[in-house]
Amino acid sequence: MPKLFSGKEIIKILCKKYGFEQINVVGSHVKLRKRSTDTAVTTVVPLHHQVFIGTFKQIMRQARIDPIDFIEKSGE
Repeated sequence: MPKLFSGKEIIKILCKKYGFEQINVVGSHVKLRKRSTDTAVTTVVPLHHQVFIGTFKQIMRQARIDPIDFIEKSGE
């Protein structure tokens, strides 16, 4: 079974390794944004103890990050 991340772990990795910034919190969901010169990428991460695989993949899709790369960087 693949590793399940908590919402806090995902947010920490996205901010430290990928340059995202926390811009808003509504209930148990955190909105993150990464700005580049021509675009802004936004994703929402739930603050759950374990984020389900489908939710994790959707976060990676929104963040435009390869899930395998994310998992590799989480181990660094």
